[in-house]
Amino acid sequence: MKIGILTGGGDCPGLNAVVRGVTKAAVRRGWEVLGLRDGFRGLVENDAVHMGDGDVSGILVRGGTVLGTSNTANPFRYTLPPLGSCDKPRDLSKQAFKNFKDLGLDALVAIGGDGTLTMAGQLYRRGMPVVGVPKTIDNDLSATDVTFGFDSALQVATEAVDRLHTTAESHNRVMIVETMGRYAGWIALRAGLAGGGDIILLPEIPYRAQDIVKAVADRKARGKKFSIVVVAEGARPEKGEMTVTKVVKGSPDPLRLGGVSYKIADILEKSGVGLETRVVVLGHVQRGGSPTPFDRWLATGFGVTAAELVAKKKFGHMVSFRDYGFTSVKISQAVGKLRRVSPGSQEVRTALAVGTSFGNSRLAR
Repeated sequence: MKIGILTGGGDCPGLNAVVRGVTKAAVRRGWEVLGLRDGFRGLVENDAVHMGDGDVSGILVRGGTVLGTSNTANPFRYTLPPLGSCDKPRDLSKQAFKNFKDLGLDALVAIGGDGTLTMAGQLYRRGMPVVGVPKTIDNDLSATDVTFGFDSALQVATEAVDRLHTTAESHNRVMIVETMGRYAGWIALRAGLAGGGDIILLPEIPYRAQDIVKAVADRKARGKKFSIVVVAEGARPEKGEMTVTKVVKGSPDPLRLGGVSYKIADILEKSGVGLETRVVVLGHVQRGGSPTPFDRWLATGFGVTAAELVAKKKFGHMVSFRDYGFTSVKISQAVGKLRRVSPGSQEVRTALAVGTSFGNSRLAR
């Protein structure tokens, strides 16, 4: 048996732990492993490297991915030069199948989020034996309770909120922390809960400017002359849109978000509430660094389970973590539907119960 491994989409802590888990489990079965460089680019352009036991030694604690990644190397709409371009994307899926055969591969393990797994599902439906592994710091894949990378990003965001409390209180300021989270606000919600955020703004709960101002003003009236606002990058006002900084042609998700925190700061500074406002945008720092112990454990389990699915020839499936155990679901059931925060969920009710505002007074009624 010879299998290929690729890591697609955005990087995050834990990718190397999955690669290590798959490789070690495969080698101990007597299989050969090839790592495909830069996501599906390696498959389209026949760029692979041998992965043995020694090649994955020591990578468990490393962030990023030793194989490299790409969020634009779509075999069905290939835009990477010299084979393609943003103006003229090409369907190079047949080339991917040819290289799969030329490399002597019997199976492919694709590690990635919704976009990568969607491509993997398309390849499977056309006959490629594929197993998927879910990855996203946003924790928004619906067919698994949790994805690796989320816990590490959450730790970074929570530590930022913790650190900003002291400086906010010292200077009587409103500190606004912008986290990642395009369409799902899990990082902002849990970092806000864990860090004691006073206001949490999520994509799932459109905010009202007057309610944000009132929450800060009410705290000030109670003698609390500082506030912490945790806002997901995809947060938007009622009857408004997300804050888009630019549009990137050729990207599977061309909208680049960012800057909603500055809009919130502007609202507060013009409100007359009388508190200075500062903004901290965490951005890609949430993707970097060493994975947490939980993410190392989870990613290793995902990798080993992926190898087991290959051994059972259970292709077209994605590894899943449900009820604190490893299982699998069909890739087709895992993509296309995001796992988002429910405004009526227990976590939201918990935050409301301790006085947290979601920038929308209608939620509390």
